[in-house]
Formats: sequence, C-alpha cells, structure tokens
Amino acid sequence: MIPTSFVTSIDGAIIRNYVLSASSPTARFEFRGTVIVTSPSAPRVAAFSGRGPNSVTPQILKPDVIAPGVNILAAWTGARGPSKNKADTRRTEFNIMSGTSMACPHVTGLAAMLRKMHPFWSPSAIKSAIMTTATSLDNTLRTFIDLSTGLTSVPNIYGSGHVDAVEMLDPGLVYDAGINDYLDFFCNIGYNSTTIAKFVGSSSPPVDCRRRQLGNPGTLNYPSFSVLFTNTLRTVTYKRTVTNVGQDKNTLYEVSWNISPATVNVVVNPRFLAFTNAVTVLSYQVTFTSLTPTPKGAFGSLLWSNGLHNVTSPIAVMWGTSLHSDL
Repeated sequence: MIPTSFVTSIDGAIIRNYVLSASSPTARFEFRGTVIVTSPSAPRVAAFSGRGPNSVTPQILKPDVIAPGVNILAAWTGARGPSKNKADTRRTEFNIMSGTSMACPHVTGLAAMLRKMHPFWSPSAIKSAIMTTATSLDNTLRTFIDLSTGLTSVPNIYGSGHVDAVEMLDPGLVYDAGINDYLDFFCNIGYNSTTIAKFVGSSSPPVDCRRRQLGNPGTLNYPSFSVLFTNTLRTVTYKRTVTNVGQDKNTLYEVSWNISPATVNVVVNPRFLAFTNAVTVLSYQVTFTSLTPTPKGAFGSLLWSNGLHNVTSPIAVMWGTSLHSDL
C-alpha cells in the first residue's frame, strides 16, 4: 500500500551513514530474480522478538522458548485486506505475516500434539517437555545470532531455545507443577485472596497466603533458572522436582552445567538421580553464589542426562543493578 522497503537496523545505519557522508547520495532498486548465495546461519532471533529480562518477576526467566515467526504463510481472514489497511480492498485466503502472533500458533500446535499423545499430562508437564528439549544452537552448532544487535544471543533473548517438534515427544524428565504450586507463586509475588480468586474462582475457599509454605517466586518448579542477586542477597538456592516420563524406568541421570562469565559458583545436590519402577519422582537443589557482580549478567545451562535423554534448563543470573541494563 505504501511504496517503501523494509531494512534491518544494521542496514539502516549503513544507509544513514552513506546519506550523511555523500554529497549526492543515490539509491536504486535492482530486480535480480533468484539469487543463490551462501546460506546464513539459521535460525536467528528476529529483532522484534519478545525478550527479557523479566522486570515484573525477575526470578522467572522469560521468554520460555522461541518459535518460527518470520514470513509465515498461513490462512487469512476475508474480512480484511492483506495489508490490514482499511483502504485495502484486496482479499486473499492466505497471507505472509511476521511477529509473535505467528510464533504463538506454532507452539500452540506443539502443545496440542503433546496433549493428544499424553492426555494425562498437566499443562506444566507439557510446557516442560517443550522447554527442556528446545535447542539454543543454530545449524552451524553455534548459539543463535540476535538480529537486533548482530551479536550472539543469551537466554534472556531466546529462553530455553528454539522449539524442537521431534525431541519434545520424548523429554525423559518433566518439571511438573499443580494448582497449589501456582497458588504459592501468586502469594510470593504479592497477590491477595481477592486477586487470586479471579484465577481459581469465587466458589473455591479463599486462599490465605499467611498459611502457605513460601519461599520466593523462583521456587516455582519451573524448567529454567533465573537468579537475582542484590547487595544483601548473595546466595540463592532453588529446589526442583523432576518426574521420569521416559520408557526407561530404571535409569540413572547425571547432572552437568556451565555458566559464563565464571562470576557465579554453582553447586547441585545430588549429582545423580536414580529412578526405578517404584521411584519416578525425585528432587534436587541448586545453590548459586555470587562471586563477582557482572553488569551484563551471567548465562549458562544445567543438563540432566542418562545417555539417551538430555534435559536442559537455561540459567540467567542478574545482579540488582543489571536488571534493566542493555542485554
């Protein structure tokens, strides 16, 4: 509808510098047809992709995952033109769109597929399977490039990683959570009984946060770790509980982790989780200790593996002064 061409911020800066430096700047469009060049790495995180850190509840890492959301071909409503402009009288059954609204249906479809395969899994178990099997590596086996900066991205940008529709079908372990876990979470973030009633319904008994076992928002049994250090809080311990949903009932999982820069000490206890036919649910603790505050934070991952399944959780560590810094 408007005769313009979209360019990235990086290319825009090049164009702007050229316009400012040339005495008679010129531009032209070249229609070159199909051009085959060396393929760039994929996937990459779009410049418009929603990202953290989580300024509302920093102890919960956001985003959870990333999914395809650029130039997605999908069915289109006949009520509006493809440009969504009121003056656009064109009508089409399909359209190419970009945005988080395109990534969301991909993840919704994966969740629906998992629900069909595992009808008794909770929403938290389904989310866990999608998150712990996501990948943070592109097709060159390097961490995703963030197109907003051109630099390597971190968990505050891609969460657990790009969804994997195959690996999620057999996650090995899941981090499950029920209603009571989320009621504790609501209490931890300051909700009162009136606010909580909007989620659980007025017919349920009022929730009294004073009688609940509380820690901090990060104690929710979430498939990721987000740690916030302050001047007075230098050590943070999170407990996590995992459920063995793999076909291998008698199996031993071993933990490993990495974090960069090495400004945080990480201790996991226990280092091994032994599951049997009778023991399908086990817990562990992770203790993070601040060594040297780093303005841009520290990032890494924690991996439980039995040689067949790799159950990965991203780690994001922030210091109070770096929560709103440019990440």
